[in-house]
Amino acid sequence: MAKKKEGHVIAQNKKAGHDYFIEETYEAGIVLKGTEIKSMRAGRMNLKDSFARISNGEAFLHNAHISEYEQGNRYNHDPVRARKLLLHKKQINELIGKTQQKGYSIVPLKVYLKNGFAKVLIGLAKGKKNYDKRETLKRQDAKRDIERALRERQKG
Repeated sequence: MAKKKEGHVIAQNKKAGHDYFIEETYEAGIVLKGTEIKSMRAGRMNLKDSFARISNGEAFLHNAHISEYEQGNRYNHDPVRARKLLLHKKQINELIGKTQQKGYSIVPLKVYLKNGFAKVLIGLAKGKKNYDKRETLKRQDAKRDIERALRERQKG
């Protein structure tokens, strides 16, 4: 029996790490239509400006763009429709409690395939101020310079 691919990343929200402090992460399933999963497997998904919101005890992913499937004809989907996220009731209640605090939101970090199913890694995020962003960039630059210097010493 062939082993299925583990964790094939389809889309990542690289801006999330820059704009937010990620406090906790949750893995959620996502409810998709047939043409959406086909389009996702082709890598035609974008998480830029997307967010998750909880309403009526259910989690939904908003503004995630999945391009229309080329061979989808009349069965095609709306590219930016709200998609339901599959989480346990306990996790949803936990997220409701934490997002009611000031400054917290739910941000999708990446979408990947796991055992043939589409999964979304969502994070409980707190917004960064501009000075926090600058501090993070300084730290990354310093780390990069140190690694570069170590590589140069090992070569020489």
